[in-house]
Amino acid sequence: MITIQALRDFGADVDAGLARCLNKEDFYLKMVNLGLADERFESLKGILKSKDYDAAFGAVHALKGVIANLALTPISEPIEKMTELLRARTDTDYSDLCKEITDQRNKLLSL
Repeated sequence: MITIQALRDFGADVDAGLARCLNKEDFYLKMVNLGLADERFESLKGILKSKDYDAAFGAVHALKGVIANLALTPISEPIEKMTELLRARTDTDYSDLCKEITDQRNKLLSL
């Protein structure tokens, strides 16, 4: 179960995330769980594989908004990197960033 302390240990800026959730821990934890369940995490890899960079940008930009607002820094940093590369329509191998995002998300989900 994800707790405030587990999020702190993970490297999340819990104080910033809580502030965005009116300092209500239950609400913040609910939003964290909803954010981690976002379907775009699952679809991003396939979208990138098809090189549909417009769709990939839309998906990762939406994830960025959710994850950054929750201050889940270890996940938001690679998402932000990917967002900027896709904003520039960079044709590159995104597999390392996808792996980092997936690994960090799985780490949080396993708490």
